[in-house]
Amino acid sequence: MIQTEVLIIGCGIAGATTALRLARDPRRRITVLTRAHDPIESNTRYAQGGIVSRGADDSVELCVADILAAGAGASSPQAAAILAEEGPSAVREVLIETANVPFDRTPDGDLAWGQEAAHSRRRILHVGDGTGAAIIQGLVAALRRCPNVALVPHTTAVDLITFPHHSRDPLDTYRPITCHGAYVFDREEHSVHRYAAAATVLATGGLGRIYRNTTNPVGARGDGLALAHRAGARIANAEYIQFHPTALAVPGAEGFLISEAVRGEGGVLLTPDGRAFMAKYSPDWKDLAPRDVVARAIHHEMETHGYSHVLLDIATHMPADAIAARFPNIYAKCLEVGIDIAKEPIPVVPAAHYSCGGVWVDEWGRASIENLYAVGEVSCTGLHGANRLASTSLLEGLVWGNRAAQYIAEWLNKQPTLTIPGRDDVPPWDESGLTADPDPALIQGDMQNIQNIMWHYVGLVRSAERLSRAIRELRHLLNEIETFYRTTKLSDGLIGLRNAVEAALIVAQAARHNRQSRGCHYRSDSVSVEGDRLL
Repeated sequence: MIQTEVLIIGCGIAGATTALRLARDPRRRITVLTRAHDPIESNTRYAQGGIVSRGADDSVELCVADILAAGAGASSPQAAAILAEEGPSAVREVLIETANVPFDRTPDGDLAWGQEAAHSRRRILHVGDGTGAAIIQGLVAALRRCPNVALVPHTTAVDLITFPHHSRDPLDTYRPITCHGAYVFDREEHSVHRYAAAATVLATGGLGRIYRNTTNPVGARGDGLALAHRAGARIANAEYIQFHPTALAVPGAEGFLISEAVRGEGGVLLTPDGRAFMAKYSPDWKDLAPRDVVARAIHHEMETHGYSHVLLDIATHMPADAIAARFPNIYAKCLEVGIDIAKEPIPVVPAAHYSCGGVWVDEWGRASIENLYAVGEVSCTGLHGANRLASTSLLEGLVWGNRAAQYIAEWLNKQPTLTIPGRDDVPPWDESGLTADPDPALIQGDMQNIQNIMWHYVGLVRSAERLSRAIRELRHLLNEIETFYRTTKLSDGLIGLRNAVEAALIVAQAARHNRQSRGCHYRSDSVSVEGDRLL
């Protein structure tokens, strides 16, 4: 058994920020788990566009108004105010001063502010088109300088340790559900260890990989959502899955994100025959409309006319040298697959991108289970409502990582003695009866079934009939996978499959329960609460 004061599961911007803030106190012992070999590998690494801060002509009130407008009436005003008020100082203190993130600057040395869709001001900081990679490289480097932070790679959380479920004391039955750490699979040793902690923080990222088309990396399977749900935590807004309008649609590069910043810098969406179409769907915002509007507009054009993709043209709206300088990663990636974005438009399709809901938390990142916290995309702070405003996700992870750490630090300081379960308090992981080796073909086949069900029935356009079929098929898969799981030796793939089918069922059931179209949850068989955004 491994004992630690704070266990953080995940090492993106939210988890890393939580650890950094806690590590300021040299007395604290923090353990950060990541399933990847390299802690830099996370959802954060793939964020291209940038991070919200506060531009020269900006204000808290303007930022809050933009967040609430994008959230389609479902964003928490309190969460929006927290982000807008605390975000800029967190960017300065954590990212610029501590992590030394080299944000782009003007020739005069001032921060360069970018424009993105649905923002009324230029308030986005970026590092070319690789902002997330630059941020996580800086944060992980800062973490490695902290002697009281243990970074543990190649580890996958299997289940949360909760009392009374895992307690050996029968009297815990009468006490509230409390989290005491996690059972963790060591991918190199192929064994499960008990990590016991006073506080546990979920920072596992999103769930885009439960869909066939996604911009998310392979680890985004809904792990944290499933862990919390099995433990009995409250889940909120799970139906609100944001589809990024523009993922590269070229064989060999499917799912590569073409940043919203491309449209922010003047890029225009076209049909394959060269017709601009966004004015028809959003006369005021046009190509800078909120993501849900743009994604459904593209989907509608593709379905109506049988297009396999649409085009995004930046070449005729920005000088070639400026395109290569502003979007070096996109430019290089597209060249690899034969597209010169400085000379020709980019073929794009919508793809699952971000989960606006998740594990319900309060303003300090506390979940409904005692001593359990959630930060970043796995959580639901209420900030994003029914549709996330561009470039707020990185800032949410930063702000709530800071807040959760602050609350945990104050709580730890108030404890006269810390009670962390010992070896005799938590039963070891039981692997008896597990005889079969995990079959990669079965795991891959089941995962593809989940992805196809979610894409066709719980995707951009939903209906009662589609959702009911999805739930029936997912329940059948859940039973099959649970039987598979109960008789098979563990692997990261099997753990991920079990989590993916549970996360998919959570999303599908939430989507069926919510009969109103709002934001990125669009039902073709219901009345929209936003008439002007109904396609």
